[in-house]
Amino acid sequence: MIKLLALSLVLFTVSILGVRAFAQKEAALNIKKEIVLSLLPGNNNPRNSEGDFITLKNGRILYIYSHFIGESGSDYGHAYLASRYSTDEGKTWSKTDHIVVSQKGGMNVMSVSLLRLHNGNIALFYAKKQSKTDCMPMMRISTDEAKTWSKPIACITNRKGYFVLNNNRVIQLKNGRLIMAVARHETPKDPTWHDEGTLFSYYSDNNGTTWKSGEQVPNPNNIVTQEPGLVQLKNGNIFMFIRTNAGVQYASYSSDSGEIWSPIQPTDIVSPLSPASIARIPSRGDLLIVWNDNGKNQKRTPLNTAISHDEGKTWDHIKTLEDDPNGTFCYTAIHFVGKYVLLAYSNWATMGTTIVRLKIKDLYK
Repeated sequence: MIKLLALSLVLFTVSILGVRAFAQKEAALNIKKEIVLSLLPGNNNPRNSEGDFITLKNGRILYIYSHFIGESGSDYGHAYLASRYSTDEGKTWSKTDHIVVSQKGGMNVMSVSLLRLHNGNIALFYAKKQSKTDCMPMMRISTDEAKTWSKPIACITNRKGYFVLNNNRVIQLKNGRLIMAVARHETPKDPTWHDEGTLFSYYSDNNGTTWKSGEQVPNPNNIVTQEPGLVQLKNGNIFMFIRTNAGVQYASYSSDSGEIWSPIQPTDIVSPLSPASIARIPSRGDLLIVWNDNGKNQKRTPLNTAISHDEGKTWDHIKTLEDDPNGTFCYTAIHFVGKYVLLAYSNWATMGTTIVRLKIKDLYK
């Protein structure tokens, strides 16, 4: 009875929020940006990608990313987690890498999420990839401002398979719950890759010591769903945004802190089969989205930003961040520092990562 009531509240939430996005499309203007760091591939380094930021208590900003080694830059290549840092709000960055997590398992460690917990500790999340049927999100904790890290904790223990957790994806709710959204594509019993990922949430109520699974996210029309992300709304509900092959991002909602999810529904956020990133602007309270506003083809260009003043019902102030027609821009990490926002995104055309710094006020012009 409790779960049925929760689901009815979720469906009511969806009907109230709607999934409208760009009711009145406006022309996208180029936004002024500072390119503050370019992590291009090099010798024995075929790819640099998927990272996240954290601000330390001394003001230093740490960026941890996936540093590939060897000959292959594919998702199945070898990689470790490396870091750079900035001491001036992201304007300049250190010149050399520091290894944070060395390569583990059969393939790599990659796709970083960093999170300052309510208790003051820092959580580091990443994917540990053993094989094409074994990829699991892991968590480590630092109690000394990222100088050292705990032993890894597996975030999924009740299922096996290839689980995708994107970078910059784990959040902590107002009630203290840690939560992530994942997509499972392969299992040891079914090693065939399935584009249609099975979506779940996993959550922890003890700062990551143990994790539980939410119910499977309903996909009534069996569309291709991949790389989900989460943002908590002001009313406490959770908005899950989902990469799909339907030409738009899809949405699911939870009103019980991520245990039950509404059936996925299309938004009007036009998108190729590419992930979006959404975060709340602390100084304004609005939502910022970074995504490929491309309704013409499946290319991951241009890369755009937009603002929502009404919790994702509508979006405006559309800006163009990158418009190279040959670019492939994706996997954006969003981090706010003072009057700036830092964005780190990959470009598959170069196999590198770019960090840019924008003035928050320029997102609204």
